[in-house]
Amino acid sequence: MIEKKREVLLCLGKTYGLTANVTVQCSQELDHLLNVFDRVNTDNLRNAYVKQA
Repeated sequence: MIEKKREVLLCLGKTYGLTANVTVQCSQELDHLLNVFDRVNTDNLRNAYVKQA
C-alpha cells in the first residue's frame, strides 16, 4: 500500500508538479500511511521488549 501510494505520488509530481494540490494531498496521505506504519512497528517492538523483561 505504501509503495503503491509512493508510485502514485511520483507520477502526480511529474505530471502536475510538486506544488499542485493533488500532489500535496497525495503526499499527505503517504505521510499518514508512513506514520501509521511507524507507530505499529514501534508498538510491536515495545511489546516484544516488555515480554522479554
